[in-house]
Amino acid sequence: MKSNIILIGMPGAGKSTCGVLAAKILLKNFFDTDLLIQNIEGKRLQDIIDENGLEYFQNAEESAILSLNINGTVIATGGSVVYSEAAMRHLKSFGVVIYLHLDYETMKKRLKNTAVRGLVLRKGASLREMYEERLPLYEKYADFTVLCDENTIDETAEKIVEAAGKI
Repeated sequence: MKSNIILIGMPGAGKSTCGVLAAKILLKNFFDTDLLIQNIEGKRLQDIIDENGLEYFQNAEESAILSLNINGTVIATGGSVVYSEAAMRHLKSFGVVIYLHLDYETMKKRLKNTAVRGLVLRKGASLREMYEERLPLYEKYADFTVLCDENTIDETAEKIVEAAGKI
C-alpha cells in the first residue's frame, strides 16, 4: 500500500505551501525534501549550487531522496527531482505522485526570488528552457495532475486531497 503523496512540479507551483495544508486535511505528516538537503549539507540550496555546482547538488538531492523511508506523509520535492530516474523510481515505490502543473507565464509571475531560490538552472539556460525541459518529465512520472494556474492555495490543497482520494 502506497501511503505517501509525492508532490512534483515547477518552482512556484505550491508543492511546499499547498502540501502542508493538504497534509493537515489528510491527517498525514508533511516532509519537504529541500529542507532535508539543506539540513544534510548545512547550507541553503542556492549556496550549495553556487559553491559546489549543479552536478553536486543533483547528486545530493538524489542521495537525500534515496535515504527516505517514511509512510503516511505528504512529501514536497524540489522541482529538479525529476532529473533523477533513481530518485523518482524510489518515490513511486512508496507513494502516489501528484504533479502540480503551472503554465509558463504563471510560473514566471510566481518566481520572485530566482537569484536565491536554489533553482537548478544550467548556466546560460533561460527559465523557458528549464520549463520546456522539465515539462515532459513531470508528465512522465505523474500518477495524477492538478492544474494550479487559477487556484488559490486552499483550492490547490483541496485538489491534492481530491487526487489523493482516488488512490
